Amino acid sequence: MADPVNQPAAGSQQAVHDAGRPAAKLSTVASAAIVTDRLTKYYSGTRVVNGLNLTVPEGSVYALLGRNGAGKSTTIKMLMGLVHSDFGSATVLGEDAHNMSAETRAQIAWVGEGHPLYRWMTIDGAIRFAKPFYPVWHDDLVEQVIDHFKLPRKRRLYRLSNGQRAQVSLALAVASDPKLLILDDPTIGLDTVVRRDFLESMIQIIQQEGRTILFSSHILSDVDRVADHIGIMLDGVLRVDAPTERFRDALRKVVVELPSPLSESPECPGLASWAQIGNRLELVFVDFGETHQSYIDSLSPVTQDVLELNLEDAFVEYTRGARGIMPSFVREVAHV
Repeated sequence: MADPVNQPAAGSQQAVHDAGRPAAKLSTVASAAIVTDRLTKYYSGTRVVNGLNLTVPEGSVYALLGRNGAGKSTTIKMLMGLVHSDFGSATVLGEDAHNMSAETRAQIAWVGEGHPLYRWMTIDGAIRFAKPFYPVWHDDLVEQVIDHFKLPRKRRLYRLSNGQRAQVSLALAVASDPKLLILDDPTIGLDTVVRRDFLESMIQIIQQEGRTILFSSHILSDVDRVADHIGIMLDGVLRVDAPTERFRDALRKVVVELPSPLSESPECPGLASWAQIGNRLELVFVDFGETHQSYIDSLSPVTQDVLELNLEDAFVEYTRGARGIMPSFVREVAHV
C-alpha cells in the first residue's frame, strides 16, 4: 500500500524513494524545468549522488535539502554541466545538461555559494563585464535590483558586505531574465534581515510567468517561507520529494512518559526516529494514525502528547533517524 506522505495532492505529484528504486514520473505536471534519470556520480570510488530521479516542475520554487555531504552541490553542478555524471542523465529546459545549446544556457542563471565575483571591480564594472556574455540583457532588471537594495555603484566589491555582494550577484543573475534560476546556498553568511530581503526580492523578481527557481539551503526557516516543493537527499539518495507543506504536516512527534524505561528499541511501521531519556520516550512518526496509537497504548504510557513540527524540526528528525531506520520503513515510504 502507498504511504500517505507520498500521495499526490490535487494538481501535484511527489515521490519518496530508496537507492535501489526509481522515482515515479510526474505525470500530472504539464512540463518540467529539470528532469534527472538515475543520475549518479562517483568521487574516488565513493558514490556521492546515487540514482537520482528528480523532477522540478516548471514555475515552482524548489528547495534541495540535505546535511553536509548529502550530494546537493554535486547535483547542482551536474545540472549546470560543470560536472559530468558517471551514469544516468539530466535534462534542463528540455536539453541534455551536458550538451546544452548556447541559447538554452543563456536562459539559465546560476548563483554559486559565496557569490564568486571579481572583487577588485566596482559594481558598475561588474555589470559592464558580465553584459557582453549574454545575448539578451535587461538593464531595467539590473537597475531594479540595484535601486531596491540601494547599492553603491562606484564601490569596489571587496569593500561591500557579504549581504551586498549577494545582492550584486542577484542583480547579475536576473539581468538575462532567465527561465531558470539555480542557487547554491545563496544566503549563507547573511544576517536575518538581509537574508529575508534577498529571498523575497528573488521571488518577486524571478518567479513570474512560469519561471523556475531551484535552490539549496541549510536555513530551513528560509525554505519554509519561499519554497513550494522540497527534495531531501541523504547520502546521495533522494529520500523525499514533496510539497513543502505536505512533508511538514506528515511528521508528528509523540512524547510519552512510561512507567519504566524501555529495555529494547521501539519498532513500529512508519517510525522515523526515536530518543529515550529515563522514562521519557520521544517517537517521530510519518502520518501518525491508529497503528501508531495502538503501539503507544501497548506501552501503557502514563502521559502522552502529540506535537506538530515546523519544517526545521521535521527535517532534523527525519534526517537524524533515516540513517538508522529499518529497511522496511524505507520500502514502505518508497511507494507512490
